[in-house]
Amino acid sequence: MLTLAAGHLRHSAVTLDYYINKLGFQLFGSPDYSDYLMVQQDNIQLHFFLFEALDPKENYGQVYIRTDDIDSLYRSLQDGGVAIHPNGALHVKPWGQKEFSLLDPTVTC
Repeated sequence: MLTLAAGHLRHSAVTLDYYINKLGFQLFGSPDYSDYLMVQQDNIQLHFFLFEALDPKENYGQVYIRTDDIDSLYRSLQDGGVAIHPNGALHVKPWGQKEFSLLDPTVTC
C-alpha cells in the first residue's frame, strides 16, 4: 500500500467530490471528521488535512502518483471529463519523465 500525506484541505466536500466522482477514488475512514479526509484507489491512499488559511497563489503542494500505463490513465481521465492543468498536457519532460498534471478544484494540490 502506498500512502501519501497528500495535501491541504480547504473545502472537504469539494475535495471529496472531485477525488471520488471525477478520479474514481473511494472514501477511506470516517467522513464525520472534517479536519482530515482519506481516499483510496487500488493500492494508493491519499490523506488531506485541514488548512483553511492556505493561499492557493502561494501553494506549491503537489501529489505525484506513478503508474505503469500513463497513456491509458491520461486517456481515461480525458474521456471522463477531468480537466487537465492548462500547462500540464501529457508529454516527456526534459528530465525524461513522461507525465501530466491535474489541478484540483480547490487549487490546493
